[in-house]
Amino acid sequence: MAEEPSGTCRYFVTYSGVKLPLRLLNELDASQLENRNTYFRGYFDDQDHLVKLQKIVYSEIEMEHRYTYQSDGRLKHAEIIDAEGEVTAMAFD
Repeated sequence: MAEEPSGTCRYFVTYSGVKLPLRLLNELDASQLENRNTYFRGYFDDQDHLVKLQKIVYSEIEMEHRYTYQSDGRLKHAEIIDAEGEVTAMAFD
C-alpha cells in the first residue's frame, strides 16, 4: 500500500453500499481530522471518479481500494488491499 496516491484528496467519515465503487459519505475538512481515530481518504480524478480510497485507523492504512474506469464512466477494475497487504482483484464488463 506504499504506492503514491494520485488525484485530489478528500476526507470522509464513512461509506455506504456493498456495490463497488464504495460511496464515501459525510465529507470532513482536513482540520477536522486531528482528533479522529478513524476516517476515510478518497482520491478523485479530474472527472470526480473515486480512484483510490483508504481507511485510516490510528494513522495507519487498514484497507485500500483502487478503481479504474471505462471511457463511459463504468467501473472497469477494482483492487482491494487488506491490512496484511493481500490483494483481491476484480474485473467488470
